[in-house]
Amino acid sequence: MITLLPLESYHKVINHFCDDKSIFSCALVNRHLCRFTIPILWNKPGQHFKDERLIEIFLLMLNDEERTLLDPFKITIPNKPAPLFAYTAFINSVTGDLYVGVRSWLNERYGLKYELQDAIKHSLIRMFLRTGKNLKHLYLEGINCDQIMFKNTTVTSVDLSFSGEISHKFKYRAIDGFVTNLDKTSTLTSFNIISDHLEEGFKKLLKVLYENTSLNSFGIYNNRLGNNDDKMLAKFLCRNTTLTSLDLCGRSLSKDIGPKVGKKLAKALCKNKTLKDLKI
Repeated sequence: MITLLPLESYHKVINHFCDDKSIFSCALVNRHLCRFTIPILWNKPGQHFKDERLIEIFLLMLNDEERTLLDPFKITIPNKPAPLFAYTAFINSVTGDLYVGVRSWLNERYGLKYELQDAIKHSLIRMFLRTGKNLKHLYLEGINCDQIMFKNTTVTSVDLSFSGEISHKFKYRAIDGFVTNLDKTSTLTSFNIISDHLEEGFKKLLKVLYENTSLNSFGIYNNRLGNNDDKMLAKFLCRNTTLTSLDLCGRSLSKDIGPKVGKKLAKALCKNKTLKDLKI
């Protein structure tokens, strides 16, 4: 009876299945169902990003320019047929699980040298931005964004994360690259940064985010506020007219927000007329 259904109904029917196993079984019925099932399965890979087989599929989808980033490290792309579908075109969100999968794939073959990880991450992120027709959320872990172009993409949400081992110089370069490329797009509505210390990059970041009139959600996690950071943040909150959600969370932040800093932020928040959700 399913052949009597109009084509547009297939997607709605398959979406009612609650688990990936049931959805995957639909892909094996016939070509028509497969065509509607694959985009649903690949919409949000989530923890499946950790799977080394997925990393290999992504590597097969790199174009020549993206593959050249791997050449200096003699990273060999698996010699397998090209994927049947443009899987990355269906992905809605790239999460931190991707980097777990990258480390797992590298550890089995080349070891975990930082330069190798950086090359793979750069290649994959550029590929996601090039092919991700439905990509909305992007998690960037320890990536220098000076070569990551957001122009003409569908990305509306970015999380930028730096571990404690990453140098302040690298963080500044990464943030500088991010805000430079951010100037060229107006699609970003949500931005979160996770780092123990931002230093000089914090001022430039706030300046560019203030000028981005589409941003409505901003989060700072685990950052230790340095000299004048509280003043810059308070000034940003006073002047911003689009922000509706603000998160200032993490152990480092909670230690730094004492009575003096808290008073400045409270005064700024009183002047802000658009903020509706606040977490400290």
